Amino acid sequence: MSEQESGAWDVWGAARPGRKEANAAGAATWFNWTQWPDHGPDEKILGTLSGARVLDLGCGSGGNLAHLVALGAEAVGVDISPVQVAKARERWPHLDVRQQTAEKFLATGTDEFAAVCSVFGAAWFTDPAELLPLVHACLAPGGVYAFSHNPPALTGCYGPQASQMQPPEKGAEPLYVKRWDYEADTWAEILRRSGFTDVTAEVIEPPAGKRTGTLLVRGVRAA
Repeated sequence: MSEQESGAWDVWGAARPGRKEANAAGAATWFNWTQWPDHGPDEKILGTLSGARVLDLGCGSGGNLAHLVALGAEAVGVDISPVQVAKARERWPHLDVRQQTAEKFLATGTDEFAAVCSVFGAAWFTDPAELLPLVHACLAPGGVYAFSHNPPALTGCYGPQASQMQPPEKGAEPLYVKRWDYEADTWAEILRRSGFTDVTAEVIEPPAGKRTGTLLVRGVRAA
């Protein structure tokens, strides 16, 4: 993901309402892997979180990051969009949120993490050939990498695709970012080739009345 794409993500972030004040169970923070509220698995996919160093790549306005911190994790969020970073800092001033590309943060950082997550974030919008070695290198032995995003939009259209962000101004030209679409089995093989073990990849079925599921991929750095 390039710095030049931050404008497109600002457009997207400005149009998003942000996380609601409480979920269906009345909780003020929660972890959501899917695009549907109160649906799908929770943060347990990442392992034990209390006291753990956790990195959220493409943390957006901070909803998942806030929950990781509430559970006792020493969590850091990275996002390319100044608009999204400002939203996160305004709602949760205690969060450690960095405005940077995922690749630059990983390449220049020295921290080791017990888990790295990306929910509809940098894992989907960064070339895996560039991102996966950086993620693998920053994980502690036995550390978990997990990410989620939509399954491929069209059968047979895999690899880099274009996502369009339409500015709200009348007549404004659309902005584009790249995303990387693969089927679950292909993502699993890509992670194995990148040195991850215990790899799983599945499509979580959508809630009743919705059409699009969520692809969830998980791998572990060998101990």
